Amino acid sequence: LFVSGSAPLLAETHRDFQARTGHVILERYGMTETLMITSNPYQGARLPGFVGRPLPGIDVRLVDANADSGTATAAVTVINAPDEVGAIEIRGPNVCAGYWRDPQKTASEFRADGWFKSGDLGRLNSDGYLQIVGRAKDLVITGGYNVYPKEVEEAIDALPGVLESAVIGIAHEDFGEGVTAIVVARPGAVVTEADVVTGLQARLARYKVPKRVLVVAD
Repeated sequence: LFVSGSAPLLAETHRDFQARTGHVILERYGMTETLMITSNPYQGARLPGFVGRPLPGIDVRLVDANADSGTATAAVTVINAPDEVGAIEIRGPNVCAGYWRDPQKTASEFRADGWFKSGDLGRLNSDGYLQIVGRAKDLVITGGYNVYPKEVEEAIDALPGVLESAVIGIAHEDFGEGVTAIVVARPGAVVTEADVVTGLQARLARYKVPKRVLVVAD
């Protein structure tokens, strides 16, 4: 049994591991504050790029992070439609009671009815499998549009010659934030800013394509 956690596993890595070993990785999702939350099944479909369904007795929901005032009693908008991105919240006996001697942080991270704000962003597919798409604090808002760095990074990593990438938001006078990519090429490969931009134009909506691409050694 091969298990992966602590950070989202690239779907490409999941499939590559299976091709090399004949074994399918079991990916799951947990946090210090919550212990285990979701898991792909031991017996059943293990989906690349997804961290599985909620474990027994644990509730997971997605809410509109933009509509949250940040207070414990604030009304929330629950997102039910498959494939829509929302902020992940968890409730169940696995969730800690609060932060030790830190009532201010406890009040900001827990809702009055016990839901814990994970700080992660995710989407559910039609079968109830959860996919982590990034951290709420990593969200780039460019020209009023939300861009999730992980989605752009995965698209860049799939381009020929790319070893890895990181996507961030940098202040932009026209758009508020400009999507910016830092890219490392595979040994022996040559990757240019134009290569990345051209490759992404067929994969992503225009507003998600980086305004700048910086190719670095490491």
